[in-house]
Amino acid sequence: MLMDWILPIVIIVAAYALVAYTIYRKKLWPEYITFYGPFMAIKTEKVSIFDRFIPFSSFLRIYGTLGVVMVVIVSVAMTYMLFVATQYIIVQRPPPTQANELKNILALPGVNDFIPFTFAVWFGLILTMVVHEFGHAVLCRVEGIRVRAMGVLLAVIPIGAFVEPDEDDQEKTKGLPKMRMFGAGITNNLIIGLACFILMIILLTLAVPLSTPLIHGVYVNSPADAAGITPNTLIKEVNGISVQSREDVARILNATKPGDSVTLLTESRGTATVHTLTLIAWPEELGARSSGFMGVTYYDAPSVKEQFGIFSQPIGLLILLGVPIYSIMDPGTWGQFSILTIDSVDTIMWQVPFPQFWMLIQLLFWCGWFNLVVGTFNALPLVPLDGGYILKEGVDRILDRRGLIRYSGYIVGAVSYVMLAVLLAVTLLPLLLNQVK
Repeated sequence: MLMDWILPIVIIVAAYALVAYTIYRKKLWPEYITFYGPFMAIKTEKVSIFDRFIPFSSFLRIYGTLGVVMVVIVSVAMTYMLFVATQYIIVQRPPPTQANELKNILALPGVNDFIPFTFAVWFGLILTMVVHEFGHAVLCRVEGIRVRAMGVLLAVIPIGAFVEPDEDDQEKTKGLPKMRMFGAGITNNLIIGLACFILMIILLTLAVPLSTPLIHGVYVNSPADAAGITPNTLIKEVNGISVQSREDVARILNATKPGDSVTLLTESRGTATVHTLTLIAWPEELGARSSGFMGVTYYDAPSVKEQFGIFSQPIGLLILLGVPIYSIMDPGTWGQFSILTIDSVDTIMWQVPFPQFWMLIQLLFWCGWFNLVVGTFNALPLVPLDGGYILKEGVDRILDRRGLIRYSGYIVGAVSYVMLAVLLAVTLLPLLLNQVK
């Protein structure tokens, strides 16, 4: 599967490099295309749209001020959590996991094992970038900073959005106005992210669980296992009798005994298959029953619906942020939540209020997830992140009043290096410590 993708990727990257190099050498369309290192960016200087927000300056300054407070709180919380995580790794020495692999540190859809290459993922990622930069641009104009250009950064695919404020105007802006400008992108991300998750949670209450006989698990060495039945298989008929629910299957099997043969018509990925099973006695640990046992478990939609309720609890936000990782790493415990992130056969287990319901759920999930991840990460007190620039501006203003601003760079630099070291520690220590006997 991976080999099938290598050649097309190489061709696309080579074509991108050739086009970018030609445009760079011949200086084509300089008013629309610029370069940041090896990356090409499409830009426009038609940015008058941001001037339309100037009449709402009073409200937006209040919004920006509250946003700065929010960013500081998130920054402190994230810093504390990273230090606790580092301490835990040093003391407990947990084994490295799939999450520690280099490709999974980069949030690239299709490359990262936990972020699929889907429309919902790309929509959420692009929306997050646009929302972030839009916030900076609007607060620039509110604070009297001119915006020179805006655009999209390309590395074959869009990997970022950007806004170019006027450097002189930005340098002249001091204190809280400058903090509001730096914090606006994070504020937008956090608010949009929370709003998407809240709307998704509300919509999930509208999904009604069904009792469709979808096989979720197969016991090892059971009749179903011997017959080649796999998880995510739908039972359509038992002994030629059409079944619509788990109860229909149970009624037929309750009339059997160990040693009886049954014929199942199943469907998996659109393919119908007939299986013949010789039933056995029920295992003692599952309870004494006189009927035959075929060795499957069903997708339990009512139970999953109950588990969705945890999202509305205080810990729900952390669980949602962990869903992409743990639904892959621990599918036995978290697999039922994968319906939120990718297309799944589990959708047949639900009666929903309108078509494309689960597509909307996935769009809301990834919009919420990317906005919150990008917002919280950017809040870290680490230059060149927005949280680092807010820290720098705060330190500048405090020290400037005392005639000590010359020390500001050292303080901010020290904090940034410490935070960078902590981030590297959380990422690399599980790998390094487990090499030491």
